[in-house]
Amino acid sequence: MESPELQLAYALDTFYFLISGALVMWMAAGFSMLEAGLVRAKNTAEILTKNVALFAIASIMYMLIGYGIMYPAGGNGIIPEISWSFMFLDAANDHSVEAVLGSDGDTYYSGLSDFFFQVVFVATAMSIVSGAVAERMKLWAFLLFAVVMTGFIYPVQGYWKWGGGWLDGIGFNDFAGSGLVHLCGASAALAGVILLGARKGKYGKDGSINAIPGANLPLATLGTFILWLGWFGFNGGSQLVVSSIENANAVAGVFVNTNMAASGGLVFGLITARLLFGKADLTMALNGALAGLVAITAEPLTPTPLAATLIGGVGGVIVVFAIVTLDKLRIDDPVGAISVHGVVGMWGLMAVPITNTDASFAAQAIGLGSILAWVFITSFIVWLLIKLIMGIRVSEEEEYEGVDVGECGLEAYPEFVGTRGAS
Repeated sequence: MESPELQLAYALDTFYFLISGALVMWMAAGFSMLEAGLVRAKNTAEILTKNVALFAIASIMYMLIGYGIMYPAGGNGIIPEISWSFMFLDAANDHSVEAVLGSDGDTYYSGLSDFFFQVVFVATAMSIVSGAVAERMKLWAFLLFAVVMTGFIYPVQGYWKWGGGWLDGIGFNDFAGSGLVHLCGASAALAGVILLGARKGKYGKDGSINAIPGANLPLATLGTFILWLGWFGFNGGSQLVVSSIENANAVAGVFVNTNMAASGGLVFGLITARLLFGKADLTMALNGALAGLVAITAEPLTPTPLAATLIGGVGGVIVVFAIVTLDKLRIDDPVGAISVHGVVGMWGLMAVPITNTDASFAAQAIGLGSILAWVFITSFIVWLLIKLIMGIRVSEEEEYEGVDVGECGLEAYPEFVGTRGAS
């Protein structure tokens, strides 16, 4: 490859990587709007604070230690061999012109573009936790957990596959993170929810389940569309390069399959809700679309568009039953995050061999189990330590009045609740 051609390919792939990362970063806005729409008005400002703060914490922690753990100098496959030269982005200094040209095309994109693309995935995993523990968790307990999650828990299991660790060695497949991102976030959320307990009034002593409607379904719908858009960067960017005919075709296929899976998830989820509840439940439709997206994320390249639609559709059916089942188990998840990202993330991992003949169900099951076990156990320990040190749940009075006032000292919709102190 001539040097001008090589330089153009390097620039194009770097630019594509950065734009894909920016799309994934925009998913933070999607999670914020979705969660703000599905919680009660009195808890809106606090959940927005969590979402914007966790993104900043994820960026800092992944820069300091997370990236070096996930992409180390070496390791034994399970434990990464940490090199301090890989911390603080020292190993991600951009390649010189001479280094790129001397690599004969093996250096595809800027090192810092790789960091940027990876860090927004970390924030996505942590965003999943936010919605599941909404309306009753202490803000600073959540942010403290975010430090450990994004700096250590997520990077270790990320290393097992994407950093060349033992899961990669056994042939485990997870193209863009049905397991490494979505199941990871849901497992951490489940551990937190178990220790945290349900919201007051959610479950009656007689076994009844009381619906607690969200405050702003238009906002939740907007959040879903933002996530749907961002997912094109999430899955499409995971092809990593776009500067050849083969890779450009692959990216186009990933985009189409991502969209079809979301569509299948929404339609199948909506139909399932109609059959179960007798109504077209908007929240189930929204979660169905997200479930379809999660389901296809493990392998968006090999399915045909029809197969992608069906894989997403199965995810849409699964998520409705998962939400109902978790409620019966008295596991209170205000936004359905554990069902969407955890239960359907499992389906996405196990669906890979259906269309990818290089994958095996055994390797997928091992990867699923190891991610679930590692993240749940370590998260449970961290949540428990935080609970013992500072507590993780707000007081009953704060929960009744809303965590906006207790934790943030302001209200997202002050005109709806009157003016405090007015005569």
